[in-house]
Amino acid sequence: MIDLELAVHTAIASVDDPEYPGVSIVDLGLLERLDVTDSGHVHVGLIPTFSGCPALAMIRDDVQDAVSMVHGVDRVEVEWLRAPVWTVDRIDPETRAVIGREFTVAVRIGTAAPECPRCGAPTTEESMFGPSRCRSVNRCTACAETVEVMRS
Repeated sequence: MIDLELAVHTAIASVDDPEYPGVSIVDLGLLERLDVTDSGHVHVGLIPTFSGCPALAMIRDDVQDAVSMVHGVDRVEVEWLRAPVWTVDRIDPETRAVIGREFTVAVRIGTAAPECPRCGAPTTEESMFGPSRCRSVNRCTACAETVEVMRS
């Protein structure tokens, strides 16, 4: 069963976040619970970055499809959990660097303004309202790059 659970976890880790191609939902901290039975029933508990995220159905379907392809899986149930609440602390540190480098997205931990992912200089908030509820828009004080900031 450990092999099946590992295969299922690997399948879930192959699912990318729709906004960040090449970035796994596991590395973003969305996977909260994984239960695999000897009979091949899989229950996946995910937590959304925010409850109104328009990609929830897409992510759920992608997880369902990926896990269904694993040999030995008979049934898959994917559930969006209400708790715990997702926070940016759940993002893998290496993933923070990747989304900064590839997508110019910084991660705000605490209240301090994040550094620019391009040059490392401080940023200032231009708008607390970004392209989604969990992001704001900052500008780099040195290179003037526009930086999306993920926040909890």
